[in-house]
Amino acid sequence: MVLGFSIALIILSLLLILLVLLHKGKGGGLSDMFGGGAMSTGGGSAVAERNLDRITIVIGLGWFACIVVLGLLLKYKG
Repeated sequence: MVLGFSIALIILSLLLILLVLLHKGKGGGLSDMFGGGAMSTGGGSAVAERNLDRITIVIGLGWFACIVVLGLLLKYKG
């Protein structure tokens, strides 16, 4: 059980890092490297940014839940 949550935590951590780096900041971020700057003239970039925000929040909540569950499992394991 602990192994499964540990693997899930590693995967969610990597996804969270990737999603945060894809966000457009003041300087453009890494999203410009993948073509995000070309979409900034149209109205579609706002929708894409909102969807990216939502996905990041969901992954972040899953990451937080994994940490809480792992903490509880390790606390009451012994």
